[in-house]
Amino acid sequence: MKNLRKQNWIYWLTVPGILASSSPGWATVYLTVEQAQHAIFPGEKFTPIPLTLIDQERAAIKKKSGVPARVKEQRIWRTSSGEYFIVDEVLGKHEFITYAIGINPDGGVRQIEIMDYRETYGYEIRDEKWRKQFVGKTSAAEFKLDKDIKNIGGATLSCRHITDGVKRVLVMYEMFLRNK
Repeated sequence: MKNLRKQNWIYWLTVPGILASSSPGWATVYLTVEQAQHAIFPGEKFTPIPLTLIDQERAAIKKKSGVPARVKEQRIWRTSSGEYFIVDEVLGKHEFITYAIGINPDGGVRQIEIMDYRETYGYEIRDEKWRKQFVGKTSAAEFKLDKDIKNIGGATLSCRHITDGVKRVLVMYEMFLRNK
């Protein structure tokens, strides 16, 4: 009887452990930084641009864009032709979405790429047709979901947060990078 209890105890700990470790992982890395750089700016050379935002600068970005600037250290590169490549993260529903944005010298979006998607659904934001809605937009654009940026059913939070993130990055560009 004692041996049977021991076996049952092992069974009840082992089975859930196996099931938990065999559940599918949802995180998908689509592009590394280098791959995203060359997808947006093929053939360009990149120079890292250090930018650390102080609290007052982050507050100014939030005031102008309506979106909080979460991090102080920004991941920015300048191309050999004077354009900018910026890696940013936004929260999807539960997990972070890492994306890259290319910005032309006029402050307009050249292209965005979804680099890392960790949510269980909503990955349709990676579709080229949806991402192309941002091309040419500047910080002066409205950036309203269901108005000038179409929503994707089942991916509303991902759509909203990427839209907000792009707006925030463009405001940061206007305030701190445009005239560099």
